[in-house]
Amino acid sequence: MANTPQARKRIRRNERRAEVNTNRVSRIRTFIKKVEVAIAGGDKTAAAEALKAAQPELARGVSRGVLHKNTASRKMSRLSKRVSAL
Repeated sequence: MANTPQARKRIRRNERRAEVNTNRVSRIRTFIKKVEVAIAGGDKTAAAEALKAAQPELARGVSRGVLHKNTASRKMSRLSKRVSAL
């Protein structure tokens, strides 16, 4: 257990940050899911719009430190490739 005031504060802070980061990752997944649903439906315009909305969210996840740069880049690339193939 944490014995120092700094360690107790760190635990409180880590819990708050974990909750915020969980929400961020969940939001990103939702945007990605919208793109995938549009792709599955075969609607190219809806998929392109959803992709356009998802890309800044992925970039924001990288800048906030909840996603690795290469992971976000790979997801964007794969999604855009699938959208353009429609």
